[in-house]
Amino acid sequence: MHRQKAIFRTLGLAGAVALAAVGCGPQHSGAGPAAPAAPGVPSSASPSGPGGQDGKPGASSPAPTPSQSSSPSAAPSQAPPESRAPGVKPVMANGDESEQVRELQARLRQLKLMSAAPTGFYGSKTTAAVKTFQERHGLGASGAVDEATWRKVQELSRKPTREELQPPTTNEVAAPDPRCMQGRVLCISKESRTLAWMIDGKVVSSMDVRFGSENTPTREGQFQVEWKAREWTSTIYHTPMPYSMFFSQGQAVHYSADFAARGYAGASHGCVNVRDKAKLSALFDQVKVGDKVVVYW
Repeated sequence: MHRQKAIFRTLGLAGAVALAAVGCGPQHSGAGPAAPAAPGVPSSASPSGPGGQDGKPGASSPAPTPSQSSSPSAAPSQAPPESRAPGVKPVMANGDESEQVRELQARLRQLKLMSAAPTGFYGSKTTAAVKTFQERHGLGASGAVDEATWRKVQELSRKPTREELQPPTTNEVAAPDPRCMQGRVLCISKESRTLAWMIDGKVVSSMDVRFGSENTPTREGQFQVEWKAREWTSTIYHTPMPYSMFFSQGQAVHYSADFAARGYAGASHGCVNVRDKAKLSALFDQVKVGDKVVVYW
């Protein structure tokens, strides 16, 4: 709290008012809409996990885009037309997000067609695995799961256990976005739900992350670390945000006790949650203000 007061004094009255108006906390299943933001602060700029988005006043940011939701109740999004076989209504396709997709991914792991942990989001890795499955079984390699494909997957695999659906192991790091290949970068993939700390194209460390729900999405794009706070408390949700690294109008990378306890059963209000406190503590000491942040699918 003393640190926050010192920051408020540094920013001045106008900055303090704007800063106090934003913050984010963990979302739970069935949670209501995010707390309203103060005038001039986008409602989607409310941050994440137990702690929240506390944006730097005056920071510019691109308009928020729909984001992956970690909530099991999230409605599936419309898949791109090219991922759907002509004349066939898919059960699941690229762009969808649901618990059924999570089950599909767990079954594909049983069949040794996927190595990444289930995320519930149907992205490029799931599409590639489904195509391979369809090619092997003469089902037409559309990459989308129609009824025939889903029946065949179920026939050749067993119902996943809870541990298979939400394994405690670290997620596999995604292929880096091209923007991550130069300089010092927090390279954050929404599809694999990973953060890779990269220096000149090499992964130095990585960790699991969680994002905002579709109502309070984590923004995608290229940013930079605007300021850091080893200890911070959300000014809206009044919950701790240790090791906060702010990058977009209050959205931050920070440790989340809620994520550590509940995993992907919850979501943030826009921030990038990390559940490994020891890894994030080490990363916090390495990252400098001005380092690049890239959030991508």
